[in-house]
Amino acid sequence: MSVKSSAKPRIAIVGAGNLASPLAASLRGAGYTIEQIVSRESAASLRQARVLAREVRAAAVAAARARISAEIVWFCVADGAIASAANSLTGAAEWKGKIALHSSGALTSDELAALRRLGAEVASVHPLMTFVRGSRPPLAGVPFAVEGSPKAVRAARAIVLDLHGRPFSIRKEQKQAYHAWGMFASPLLTALLAAGERVASASGTSREAARERMLPILRQTLANYARLGAPGSFSGPIARGDVATVGKHLKVLREIAGAREVYVALAREALRDLPAKNRAALEKILK
Repeated sequence: MSVKSSAKPRIAIVGAGNLASPLAASLRGAGYTIEQIVSRESAASLRQARVLAREVRAAAVAAARARISAEIVWFCVADGAIASAANSLTGAAEWKGKIALHSSGALTSDELAALRRLGAEVASVHPLMTFVRGSRPPLAGVPFAVEGSPKAVRAARAIVLDLHGRPFSIRKEQKQAYHAWGMFASPLLTALLAAGERVASASGTSREAARERMLPILRQTLANYARLGAPGSFSGPIARGDVATVGKHLKVLREIAGAREVYVALAREALRDLPAKNRAALEKILK
């Protein structure tokens, strides 16, 4: 059940995709009124916007017909569409005094420059979380990287705290490294798991079975990492300095496209950052 509070600013959300849906639901649950879900003109986009609008008791409207009175406008569109979406809405509101936010991890608040020139305060507010179709993660406990004008940053931080998220400041020049870090935390980890499924097939294990059988060790690895950090949770033949076993791995992985390259890259990274015995011999075999 949503909590109502007249003291909280009204919010319009631009977009209705993988991020907009959990964000809108979480905002409503935290007592914010979602005034509008603004979408592109296509029938598919409008249909998606109407579904989300019904859920959060908002109006769904195409950008060309939007008239925005909400105090905060939150852009939840693809990175390449933020600036054009902002430009398309320059005539949709009196922007002076409003706050415009976007949620790109890689791009800065400058993407909203068109609205800033009209008097809006702007910020980027990125949740360090993965959003995919068919999944709606809770935002409680999620870190949010916040950057922008002081007034917009204050408003964004207040909203994130209301969502029980964890806001932290980031500088514009840090955004690319921050986003690359996020790639390691989820998309590239997923790529590693997909490579692991291919290696599992060489042991006679289907992808579906591999996914099921990997879950216990994945969960324990994450639990160890959370409690002990990377050095304390590192195990296996590299940690033990077992050169013979690593050599056998490299031999069998030659038969699996791309897997050997992934193994070698990660093994070298392990030698750079993590505790390992027989380093010189391992470095030699991994060349």
